[in-house]
Amino acid sequence: DMDNLQNETILFRAHGEPPSSYQKTEDQSVNLIDATCPVVLKLQQRIKKAWVEQKKQNGQIVIYGKKGHAEITGLQGQTNWECLVIEGLADIDLIDFNRPIEIFAQTTKDPKTFKTIIDTIKSKVADPGMVKDHNTTCNQVSGRASQLVEFAPQHDLIIFVGGTKSSNSKVLFDTCKNLNPNSHFVTSPEDINNDWFPESIQTVGIFGATSTPHWLMEEVAARIEELNKQQNNV
Repeated sequence: DMDNLQNETILFRAHGEPPSSYQKTEDQSVNLIDATCPVVLKLQQRIKKAWVEQKKQNGQIVIYGKKGHAEITGLQGQTNWECLVIEGLADIDLIDFNRPIEIFAQTTKDPKTFKTIIDTIKSKVADPGMVKDHNTTCNQVSGRASQLVEFAPQHDLIIFVGGTKSSNSKVLFDTCKNLNPNSHFVTSPEDINNDWFPESIQTVGIFGATSTPHWLMEEVAARIEELNKQQNNV
């Protein structure tokens, strides 16, 4: 509830906030800590500018992302909630292919899937020139996936550390599971199951999402080492 925040300290997370949230903090006496990711902030600015331009030509802003995600909420706000959010190919028929289209992506989305969506949209319009696309997926996210391709197959077992509500975690863990079926998702050391470590497991790899703090991965590693010592003492 942001309607009664007098003298409170408010933190805006990395995902960003819509303009209405900033307005509410300005209307009240609050201490605002804005931790919006610079990449997300730049994307917000680009989408707002594109929305203004597209309105002049009866165009539409389309964003590929997860409905209800905090970053998407912030991006929707830049268009006065007039943009269309699509979650995948199944949603693209919601687009009006007779009007100009400008499409962006949530920063944590998979760039390959985004390209497939763009190509499909372009195949459905009379003139591909009607479509302006921007690859706004984060390089750090796609780079993390590239690291995972090399890392995951090298170990007998992968412990992936992430958040259950993180889109980035979901995308990366799905990739991890495809690369190494013997992968387990944890949010903390308490999630680790001793049964995952039979004697046949020689090497364990620990991998985290882009937003996973290093200290949490160290705690997970310490827990695995502790379990290993307990097993060796039995």
